[in-house]
Amino acid sequence: MLDLLARRARAEAESWLGEIEGIDLTLTFLRQKRDRTRRLARVAPIHLGMPGMPAPRAHT
Repeated sequence: MLDLLARRARAEAESWLGEIEGIDLTLTFLRQKRDRTRRLARVAPIHLGMPGMPAPRAHT
């Protein structure tokens, strides 16, 4: 993300408006993804238990 911020600063200094818009959009998506990931990390895992093995069938 730091590289994008540096690229944005350069684009702003050079008045590359389209580049600034694209970088801003990318930064928005990255921040949303980071926030979703952090929210999901706070959700406690669900314990599903240990799977059991079926009892062997008697051969008759």
